[in-house]
Amino acid sequence: MSELRFVRLGFGEEAVDYQEAWHKQREVHAARFEDTVPDTCLLLEHPPVYTAGRRTTESERPLDGTPVIDVDRGGKITWHGPGQLVGYPIMKLPRPVDVVAHVRRLEDALILTAAEFGVRTSRVEGRSGVWVLGDPVVDRPALGGLSLDFDPRLHDEEFDPRLNGPEYAPSNAGQRREDRKLAAIGIRVAKGVTMHGFALNVNPDNTWFDRIVPCGIRDAGVTSLSYELGRGVTIADVLPVAEKYLRDVLENAELAPRPVGAPTAPETPRTAAPA
Repeated sequence: MSELRFVRLGFGEEAVDYQEAWHKQREVHAARFEDTVPDTCLLLEHPPVYTAGRRTTESERPLDGTPVIDVDRGGKITWHGPGQLVGYPIMKLPRPVDVVAHVRRLEDALILTAAEFGVRTSRVEGRSGVWVLGDPVVDRPALGGLSLDFDPRLHDEEFDPRLNGPEYAPSNAGQRREDRKLAAIGIRVAKGVTMHGFALNVNPDNTWFDRIVPCGIRDAGVTSLSYELGRGVTIADVLPVAEKYLRDVLENAELAPRPVGAPTAPETPRTAAPA
């Protein structure tokens, strides 16, 4: 793969409005398709914003009417904001595009980034992103004094964690010793070029996630590097490390088209979910 160019768009007081960054993505995407720019990763922070992928349901959105931006990536609803490192790798991949392989490479880079700070992370089967694994269910503290065998999130299809207080809040998953997501990944591929990307929680206020059902997942939560380490970590600390591993993984990847066993319909945009 060719050299990966990094563009730092804005952090802190210069955080980039989501719509502005989305417009920038489309500009770079078009240029990458035309081969007028190399593979490019936009790195930035956003002001607080909720974004919803195509599979988001009404039951996962904020109850208080907080605005949500509907976007063209896969997956469901998530939050972006201060303390979260967001990356949009815009890269040309061989066709037919192997979306899953691209997501796995992003996961690899973020797993290595977390490890550099002493946080052990993993994948979770069926759920994209980077996770801190919780204790086995039998070893977790009971919720509300009840056995986890009766956890309503697992048995009641109408249970709504947004209405049931801190015992079920995604931001408190670490206290409950549950699986908790450190980094979300959601992408779109159009014309063989990727868009969207990842969001790595460095030191955000994770209570923003309590207004929604993050990524549509009701039985797990969210975390950050700062929470897992018990000390402050900043975007400035993480930025060069993330760039290092994104470069190592993405530049050295041996790209190959997705294997196909039979002729398929013409390629249409593909998405992968931040699930």
